[in-house]
Amino acid sequence: MTETTAVFDVPKAPKSVVATVLNPECYADDRIYEAYAWLRANSPVALVEHDDFDPFWIITKYDDVRAVELNSTVFRNSVRSYNLCDRKSIEHVLKINDGSPNLIASLVAMDAPQHSVYRRLTQNWFQGTNLKKREDEIRVIARQAVANMIAIGPEVDFVSDLATEYPLRVIMNILGVQEADWPLMLRLTQQNFGTKDPELSGAAEPLKEEHYANFMHDMVKAFSTFFTEVSNDRRRSPKEDLSSIIANATFDGAPIPYDIEMGYYITIVTGGHDTTSSATATAVWQLAEKPELLARIKADPTLIPHLVDEAVRWSSPVKHFMRTVGEDATIGGQPVRVGDWVMLCYGSANRDEDVFPPEFTVERTPNRHLAFGIGPHLCLGQHLAKMEMRILFEELLPHIKSINLRGVPKQSVDWFVNGPKTVPITFEYE
Repeated sequence: MTETTAVFDVPKAPKSVVATVLNPECYADDRIYEAYAWLRANSPVALVEHDDFDPFWIITKYDDVRAVELNSTVFRNSVRSYNLCDRKSIEHVLKINDGSPNLIASLVAMDAPQHSVYRRLTQNWFQGTNLKKREDEIRVIARQAVANMIAIGPEVDFVSDLATEYPLRVIMNILGVQEADWPLMLRLTQQNFGTKDPELSGAAEPLKEEHYANFMHDMVKAFSTFFTEVSNDRRRSPKEDLSSIIANATFDGAPIPYDIEMGYYITIVTGGHDTTSSATATAVWQLAEKPELLARIKADPTLIPHLVDEAVRWSSPVKHFMRTVGEDATIGGQPVRVGDWVMLCYGSANRDEDVFPPEFTVERTPNRHLAFGIGPHLCLGQHLAKMEMRILFEELLPHIKSINLRGVPKQSVDWFVNGPKTVPITFEYE
């Protein structure tokens, strides 16, 4: 953020709210939603200042988040880190990454015209017509996942016994990754999104500063080593899978740059698995707490797509993305300056009282949540994620008479991407 911004009389988030926003534990126990609610009511565009972080604007109202998302010309993705990091971590990333703020050259880190060029390489693959061809294949995987859960039950951890493995199998099949390599893909995905959660990262403590940068660098290197071999194989012998499309993609008659090729793989594996798992587990958590809702959906399966959308809204697995102001502008009436850093809080926007009711409900259609984003950076895999979830619940719910929690679910400790990591349930099978 530019130093000039700080001298203006601007609304600043109080220290107690700042402490919550910058504490990953608060995302695991839902204290973050209390901070979000306070900000929406009192300071929806507020400046966050802390000694360890570059100042940034936190945006919590639905309309404001949506407006920034739609204005990608002014609010840029590539200039600075697209997820929140402390100042020293950013310095170390820049140092080991040749001055680039993002270790993964993903679509998320691109602006126009580069973004639209590389998005088009796979955009048609993720559209409804093509995905429809995959429905039978995904349904087989869903039936196997349900059968496995029933065989383990009636007491299971829905996350580890179904919600983690099911979307992983789907995305691995789509990419053409062999089953023997799935555990590696899962471990690297958990490392990617679990840097603040030692149970997921495998580190001794939450990672920060140079440890975060080195850890993420090693994770990217491990992914790249694996998918370099995959790409080499698909260039020699293309198959009917998404890896073949990525490996043989060209722009202006030349292969796409190596870092962008690897960024595509990493984004599809991690984003296509972890976030879907979180939303799926959230849906079952809600059904366990609301037996009347389970009964209604069993009686009327046409509500399943509404359950899917509502679970995605309620969980909002990607809690934020950062943007950088490219030219002087206003957000919700608040002036922002070139170079300012902006946090778009999807977890807050999707619970904005002016747009959504305070409870989990399947009554609303259309469900205009922002969990997949909107505008040019709308999630490429949104249709796949919703189709996976729909198919799973179409296969699962007819066989389930009841679902009850048999313990307190635990959520991951992270401010970027978080969701349930355990949902212990007991179920009756029919």
